[in-house]
Parts: sequence; structure tokens; C-alpha cells
Amino acid sequence: MLRLINPNHIKRANEKRLLLMAITLTILNVLSLMDHELQAQVSERDSLYNLTQQDYDDMKQKLGLKAAMRPGPSGDPSAANAANTDESKVRSYSLPDPLIAKDGKKVTSQGGWEEERRPQIVQDLETEMYGALPANLPAVTWHVVSEKDTVIANFPVTERLLVGKVDNASHPEIDVQIELLVGVPTAVTAEVPLVMEFGFIRWPFGNPSAEPASYFMSPYEPRWKQQLLAKGWGYAVLVPSSIQPDHGAGLRTGIIGLANKGKFRRPEQWGVLRAWAWGASQAMDYFESDPNVDASRIGIEGTSRYGKAALVTMAFDNRFSLGFIGSSGAGGASILRRNFGEQVENLTSSAEYHWFCGNFLKYGSDLAVDDLPVDAHSLLALCAPRPVFISVGSPFIEGQWVDARGMFLGGVQASPVYELLGKKGLGTSEFPEMGTALTDGEVAFRQHAGGHSTGPNWSTWIAWASRYWNTGL
Repeated sequence: MLRLINPNHIKRANEKRLLLMAITLTILNVLSLMDHELQAQVSERDSLYNLTQQDYDDMKQKLGLKAAMRPGPSGDPSAANAANTDESKVRSYSLPDPLIAKDGKKVTSQGGWEEERRPQIVQDLETEMYGALPANLPAVTWHVVSEKDTVIANFPVTERLLVGKVDNASHPEIDVQIELLVGVPTAVTAEVPLVMEFGFIRWPFGNPSAEPASYFMSPYEPRWKQQLLAKGWGYAVLVPSSIQPDHGAGLRTGIIGLANKGKFRRPEQWGVLRAWAWGASQAMDYFESDPNVDASRIGIEGTSRYGKAALVTMAFDNRFSLGFIGSSGAGGASILRRNFGEQVENLTSSAEYHWFCGNFLKYGSDLAVDDLPVDAHSLLALCAPRPVFISVGSPFIEGQWVDARGMFLGGVQASPVYELLGKKGLGTSEFPEMGTALTDGEVAFRQHAGGHSTGPNWSTWIAWASRYWNTGL
């Protein structure tokens, strides 16, 4: 029997085949694009690695190191070479006394500290760890890119996005534009205090999905900007990567590369932490010109590597009146001589050496950490007499890589300098239980129950800061 074929069925079948072909081609195109993007990412990663290794090797050659670089411990607790997290295995060590001058005499007066001992510590930290600022750094000119009125948790705020253009006439090949977001209550009638964070800008620059570390807070607490606005204070976010890239491959770019005209660094020249701190000082220059901001009441905050940068900023620029130093660990507030968590060998590896001056590599090779003429307490002592708050998270969530007790001991060992200057240190050498707020003095400490963030400590910090800024609603 003859069966007739309906032309409409043929048409629909052809349409389905064409649709399937179109979908298949679309999927193949997407996969191809993803593959190209992945290859580009791998190529970029390999390029950064190769350039970093090239710079790292150049610095080791300049230093003439005789011994190989010692490998640092692993942050993975299950690794064979895992970092020590057992307090009973911490070795004995001795620290350089921040009040004993180079001639062996103890400093006993404010004048002796300011005129003799403090400059010695500054020189040691600049020469052996962080590097000194180059002479004749280029000027920075601030420009307002955009401004908008917005609302954060029912608090009207005016946000201003600025770019600090660094004069690159001496080396036009390198362009540095510092990104800064400033927010102040809209109805300001007087200059307001302000806290500046090393972080990321969501609008309109940067990764829209990126959030500064301090955003990761308890769901029961307001976010940091809301808490500041509730006090009538302002906030600012400074983008470190716009000042200097965070890898060894970038040392011939950014402000370090611009100041050095694209050449490799010499061993005594500054590292990334000092460059980020320089950028914060440029932001402070801007605050001094802003009629809505009280430049005498500026706080600096950061977490992790940005906590290190915040502490370096506070130590070397006395215009910052308060510090909020989050989980800064080794190279920040944690005593380097303690064999607990991250070690000096990690800091001098090709992954982290760029944070420091080239001379610091010696302490991961020919020299040992005990040869350092300074330690974390020395950096904290440079903040005196200005108040500084050391923040850290729970060992169960954040882990122990940053060494909470080591940061506490950094504050303990810096306290004698504060006391010499008529201020109050931590007031105890006993490590407190988690959640205990040691906030009676100018050196403060609190270990919160959260992760790698200052978030859960913001309300404690603001209550402590209010004592010094004496303002609020």
C-alpha cells in the first residue's frame, strides 16, 4: 500500500535538524572560545612565572649568595613538610630589644627614642626588609573620575572615584594610575574621620565579583562601611594593584619600575609592601586637601598581605592616626623568629620575595632569621605612640599559618616603647582566650571566631577607635 508523506512533516524534520546543527555549532564555538581563553590564561601564567624567575635569579646573582635558598614549610597540614603548629615545638629565641641602641645603651627618654633609637630601627627595616623610598619620586596628581550619591543601609553617602596620575615624564613607557574610592556621609557639616582599606573597587573599576576581605563577616553584623557611616565617619578603598603588581614579574613596572626606569632592582631598593604603603601616603596627601575629610583622623586597615601593607604604612607615615592590622602574619605583626606557621624561607621564595627589598633574600640563604637586626615588634614599635589594633581569626577556620600567638607577642614586645612614651601597651603577656578584647591600651589585640578577615572585629575596633577620635552619633 502506498503511503503518502506529509510535506509539513518533512519541513519540521528539516527545521529540527537545522536547529540541532545550530546548537551544536554554538556549543563548539563556545568550547573553542573557552579553550582559547584557557590557553591564553595558561600562557599568561607561564609568562609571569618565567619573568618572575628571571627577576628572582637576577637578584640572587646580585647578592652573590653562596648557599641555595632554603625551602619553606608547607601551609598544607597533611604535607610531609607541613609548617609547625605545635606550641610545644616552638624553639627558644631571643629578640633584639627595641630600647637598646646600637652602642648597647638603653634608651630611657622620649628624646632618646625619637632622636636615636627609632632612626636606627627605621634604617634596619629599610636596609634589610622593606627597602627605602627612592629619592625624587614622581609627583601624583589626583583627578575626580566620577561622583555619585547613593545609600548604604539607609545612610546617604557621596562616593567619589579618583585616579592619582603619577608623572611619568622620566619614563613614559610605564603608566601608573592609582585608584581610590572615597565615601563620606552626604549631609556632612564638618570634616569627618575616615578609615582607608587596602582592597578592591566594585564601581566602576575592577572585578565586579570581587569583595574586600573585610566583607566576609558574621551575617548578624552590618558590613564595615555601614558601621562607619553609622558613626558619621567616612571610608575609602585604595587598590594596591593599581600602585604596584603583586608578583616578581611586575617589579619592572608599577611605581617601582617607573622610579627605576624599567630596570631590575638593586638589593637595597624597595619592595611591593613599601610601594603599597607609598601609595597610601599619596592618598593621605589627597585627604589633606579634601574639605570633607579630617586628615588628622585617618585610619588604615588591611587583611593578610594587605595587613602587612597597612602595618608598613602605619610604621613609616606618622600622619595615620590609627591602625587596624588584620591577620598580617610573617612579614607583618608576627614574630619571625618563632618556628610556627609561615617562615622567613616562605617570604624569601620566588612566590613572596617581591614584597621585600632584595637584601631580605639573604636570610633565606647565607643568613638565618636570627641574624636579622629587627623583627615584627620593631615594625610595631615604629607606630608608637599612635594606637594600633592587631586582629586575627580562629585557628579552626582561618588556620594557623598566620600565627595568632606570634602576632600577639609582637604587640607584647612592642609595648615597652609605648610605655616609654607614656602610653599603655597590651598589659599582659598571657595569650587570651578567643573573643577576649584586649583594648584598654594603645596596643590592642583580639582573636575573633571567624576566618581570614577583619570582618568580625570591626565593631570592636570602632568602639576602641571612638576613644581616640572622640566622635560619633
